[in-house]
Formats: sequence, C-alpha cells, structure tokens
Amino acid sequence: MFESLLVANRGEIARRIIRTAKRLGIRAIAVHSEADAGLPFVTEADHAVCVGPANPALSYRNVEAILAAAKDTGAQAIHPGYGFLSENADFARTVEASGLTWVGPGADAITAMGDKINARNLMAAAGVPVAPGTTEPAADLDAAVAAAAEIGYPVMVKAAAGGGGMGMGVATDEAGLRTEYDKVRSFAERMFGDGSVLIERYFPRVRHVEVQILGLADGRVVALGERECSVQRRNQKLVEESPSPAVSPELRSRFLAAAVRAGEAVNYRNAGTVECLLDPTTGEFFFLEMNTRLQVEHPVTEYVYGVDLVEEQLRVAAGLAPTFDPDSLAPRGHAIELRINAEDPKRFLPGPGAITTWNEPAGEGVRVDSGYVAGNTVTPFYDSLMAKLIVSGATRDEAVERARAAVAQFEIAGPKNNLPFFAELLENPEFLSGDYDTGIVSRMR
Repeated sequence: MFESLLVANRGEIARRIIRTAKRLGIRAIAVHSEADAGLPFVTEADHAVCVGPANPALSYRNVEAILAAAKDTGAQAIHPGYGFLSENADFARTVEASGLTWVGPGADAITAMGDKINARNLMAAAGVPVAPGTTEPAADLDAAVAAAAEIGYPVMVKAAAGGGGMGMGVATDEAGLRTEYDKVRSFAERMFGDGSVLIERYFPRVRHVEVQILGLADGRVVALGERECSVQRRNQKLVEESPSPAVSPELRSRFLAAAVRAGEAVNYRNAGTVECLLDPTTGEFFFLEMNTRLQVEHPVTEYVYGVDLVEEQLRVAAGLAPTFDPDSLAPRGHAIELRINAEDPKRFLPGPGAITTWNEPAGEGVRVDSGYVAGNTVTPFYDSLMAKLIVSGATRDEAVERARAAVAQFEIAGPKNNLPFFAELLENPEFLSGDYDTGIVSRMR
C-alpha cells in the first residue's frame, strides 16, 4: 500500500476518503479552492493545498495545479472521488505518466464507457441487454427524426457525452423531438464540448436500478449487489436503497451476471457502476450507462455487503487482494441513503447560504457523511449536496423507521434544505410499498 494519497475533490466525498486513508495509516492530502478553505475536509487532512479560486475550472478541474500539489507534497497516489476530474481519461493518463498511482479504472475503460453510443454498442456485443436506440450519433435533425420513427415514440434524446442525469429530454412526437434535439445538442456542446446526440426508446414507467462492480487486481470482476435509485428529480437521484425492493433473487442473478459481463468487456479495474432501466411490468432490464468511478450512493452497498469500498479501491490500485472473499458475497439487511441538499424542498431549486445550525442524528444503524458543520457557508459555486444520511436495518421496514427518526433529529438552519421532502416521502404509501418508479417525485408534487 502507498503511504500518501492526494484527494482531488471536496466536501463530503473528500472527507469520507480522507477518513479511510487515515484509518489505513496513509497520509491524506487535500486540495481546495479559496472558497472551501474553512470546510472540514481541509482541516481533517494531514496536509492541505489551495489550488485556486472558487471557479472549479481554476481549482478542482485545474490539472496543472493538482499535479503540482501532488509533487510538492510527495503524494504517491491520487483519488478523484466523483464529479470534477473523476471520469476524465486524459487526467488519468497524465496522473500515471507523472509516476503517480491513479485510484480508479484505466483510462481506456473510462474512454470506452464515456461515450454513451460507444458504450451501448460495446454492451450489446458483450451480451448485455440494451434498449432499442441508435448505434451511432444522429448527425442532424433529419437523422434523429428517422431514428425515432424506427424506434417508436416516446423517445429519449440524450447527450452522448453526458452523465449525472444531465443532457436528456423526452419527445412524444416529431414536433417534440425537433424541440428536444436542438435543446439537448446545444446543452451538450456547452457543457461537454461534444454535441453528439443519441435516440433511445423511452419507457414511461420504469425503475432505475444499478449494480456495483469492482474490478480486482487479479483481473476478476465481481458484483456487490444492486441499488434502487428511482426516487429522482430532474433525472437526478435523491434516494437510493439496497437491495432493490423490485428485484427477486432470480432477477438479481441476471442483473449481476450482466454487470460482470459489462466490466469484463472493457477489462475493468477498480470500482464502477452499471446503471440499468428496469421495466417493472415485464421484468426486462436494459443497460443505461456505466459510471467509471465511485458513486455518491456507495454507502448503502457498504452497509449491506460489509465492505469499505474506498479501502477496496485503494487495495486494487496498490495491486492487493480484496479484504473480502469474492466467492462468498451475499447481501445482509437493508440500507437507505437520503441526499441532503441545499435546495427548496418543493421545487428543488438551489438555496445556498451560511449554516447557523447543524446537528446530525446518531444512533444504531445511522451514518452521516457530511461536508459541512455549523459556521460553514454553502456557496453557489458547487453541487448543492451537503450531506448523505444513511440508515440500515435488518429489514426494509426497520431501515425506514430509522430513517424517519433520523430525519426528524437532523437540524439544519441557514440554507434551504430538503429534509421536509424526505419526511413526506417516508410516509408516502407508494414508497413504503416498495412498488414505485422514477415518476414518484412528480406524483408527489
């Protein structure tokens, strides 16, 4: 195992990676923007370096500044967390070319799965189910219209280089397609520097289920169960749970086998997630995308499978065997994660501000991965995520009860927050039944 690790991220995920690094006796180095100088991850690191102003392009995405910080502090490895540079293949290559260890999948795997159309084609060739859709970018509006006619409406219009629920639109007819195509293409060019657009079948009622995979140092790919991610607003996740209440043992077996094939198809190493859409009526599932990094929602898998995924990432990067037996993986109990965001609980619009009160819940089966404490300020420069409230129990019902109590105990004053939404969700009959889909939030509003 290496002796020093630079964490190229911020907030709760930086704090969470630092915690595991220090437990393993690894010197933890933080990089931060000027705006984040007072956040807990900076003070909890063994060493911290300011890499630029608040603008992420000049700090957390500033490759030269991050590599200079690694060199100046004697870092041996870099963990990118999620977001920012985590799925940037050029950054991964540059890190390794600099003689440092990259804690993540190889650059070739990142490249292969970063383009949604290429990823779909690779998965289809590997025998992973994919939804009907284009096998190459729709070059222009006429091509998109022709593709949609062949696939059948409604269709999803997606940025080929997108991710995180961004760069997507739904069209129910040709007029809608013409509007969404221009909108998505313009957004993709602006946000991702790539205006390529793909067209896929859209499923009006669908569940979002993903599988955690880990490519081991010995070349094997293993799956650590599935996560249900169907509670979403604007195609972005708010709640995750594991196991999925929609997945039977037989369906789980098919999900996990498909996810392993997906990882093997690109010689995957380290942690990654294979995201799928599940048709709750037919039980069919289709590959959506692969996230070549650690996911925000990884803690629910940690609870159910009894592993520290960050430690496993570090072990793979160092060429070491996992701490668990890959042949004896089985879920135990149930876990739910709630994303505590600085946003209006009704319209989900960002609501940054100074934190005057921050009291976290505690108790059996309760974990809080937070990026802030009282006295900090949630700025408008970054994602609105303030903390993740994770609860676990022997059963889903017990986990829900603990979630209710923890939400009631969590006190935040200053910025707007979505705790009232979670209090409402945890009493919602549809959610409590486990028979819900990605439209649940819109039906609550």
